[in-house]
Amino acid sequence: MSPRAGLDNDSVIAAAVALADANGLESLSLTALASQLGIRTPSLYNHVNGLDGLRQALALRGMRELADRLGHVAMGKAGDEAILALGYAYRAFVSEHPGLYAATVRSPRIGDSPDPAILKVEGRLLDVILAVLSAYQLTKIDALHAARALRSLVHGFATLESSGGFGIALDIDESFRYMVAVFIEGLRHHQRLP
Repeated sequence: MSPRAGLDNDSVIAAAVALADANGLESLSLTALASQLGIRTPSLYNHVNGLDGLRQALALRGMRELADRLGHVAMGKAGDEAILALGYAYRAFVSEHPGLYAATVRSPRIGDSPDPAILKVEGRLLDVILAVLSAYQLTKIDALHAARALRSLVHGFATLESSGGFGIALDIDESFRYMVAVFIEGLRHHQRLP
């Protein structure tokens, strides 16, 4: 069966992103996507390798978009300002693309091995964060721990926020700034340790 005229891989993935963002990644199915595109489900196999292939494509798209966004906001900034910019950009991405972001949380695998394309873009993401953290003169291992900590903090905050997890009548933006400031102070304290 030949692909529908005007339908390409990018338009299939864009439709999947829209569905995942609107309804959640877990609700994304090939049937729902085919219906959205006005095609029969088997026709999707011209563009994606089943549901696993679709999720893998979403993970790659999401990681690329996040890496681009973080790289852009970090450009020309250093230290505290850069960390705050990264945090806000990451948080905004989760808010704008909850389904697409959910696809990025776990690295898809091809059989027993990680997907090389995913590994490459994960490396790009990590490089952006490590470049920002370089202002704190951490050892390589400490920088990796700090990168993981920063991701965990912002991921946790953003996913709680997007799911309505903050019920106290307190300014959410102020809480976010406070959290990032405490993280930064932790980096500074770590620098002073012998």
